[in-house]
Amino acid sequence: MTATKTPTTPTPARVIPEHRRPSTAARVKSAVRLVALSLLALVFISPLVFMLVTSFKTRADATSVPPSWIPKEFTLQAYEAILGSVSTPVFTWFLNSITAAVLNSIIVVITASLAAYPLARMNFRGKNIVFGAIIATLLVPPVILVIPNYLIVSELGWLNSLVAVIVPTAAGAFGVFLMRQFFLSIPVELEEAARLDGANRFTTFVRIIVPLAKPALATLALLAFLTNWNDFLWPVYVLFSPDVQTLPAGLSTLQSANAVRYDLLMAGAVIASAPVLLLFVALQRFIVEGVSQSGIKG
Repeated sequence: MTATKTPTTPTPARVIPEHRRPSTAARVKSAVRLVALSLLALVFISPLVFMLVTSFKTRADATSVPPSWIPKEFTLQAYEAILGSVSTPVFTWFLNSITAAVLNSIIVVITASLAAYPLARMNFRGKNIVFGAIIATLLVPPVILVIPNYLIVSELGWLNSLVAVIVPTAAGAFGVFLMRQFFLSIPVELEEAARLDGANRFTTFVRIIVPLAKPALATLALLAFLTNWNDFLWPVYVLFSPDVQTLPAGLSTLQSANAVRYDLLMAGAVIASAPVLLLFVALQRFIVEGVSQSGIKG
């Protein structure tokens, strides 16, 4: 007895409805947008690529006219010169900048979150006035505060130390505003449930609010890190010795001493830019989430 083979019916191909297919105008618009974004990305990336390439050139190749994108000879002479020089201790400046920026970011995150939580969740007399006064300080140009801050730092005996570039900018209105906006977007029911379980206000803040606010905290930490890392004017005023100088202020002396050594200048710029770029890439997801959610309620 032979088994009869049942013919299989081919699965019909999925037909996309006509109204769901992208129109020719939509495809052209998408292509134009892609080309525009690619050109814009090229405009921003090209200087970084040229900076990196120039740092591996010889001194003669870095000053050649017209400039070339591809080095005639790849060399590490520029990095060896600035990292091994006694008069320009770039590695020491790098460590000083890392230390100051990291510690400043930690203090900024702590002070801003602790100040923003009462303004977002607690009801007390004069809350709106206090918040308005904090926001009003954003209108004050930072350069106006240089002399008062210098006098305070001098009286405290912090001149020519990293404490002088860590503490004065540890509390700012922008961080309070950013964290308050994010705290307002967190459902109040979560805190009410925690209080029903016996948690006090501080426990609720530490165990409920802070974990949920990681995107905003990461955003604020990165912005504080960038601000402290790129600060040039204030370290010039309060740091005098080369062994306590930060990288931006130190690189300015490198530029004045080697005005035509573009290979050295680009190598120093690469060292200064690398931590910032790596940190931004690592925290990009948190930054987008933190900025987008911070404006939900206000």
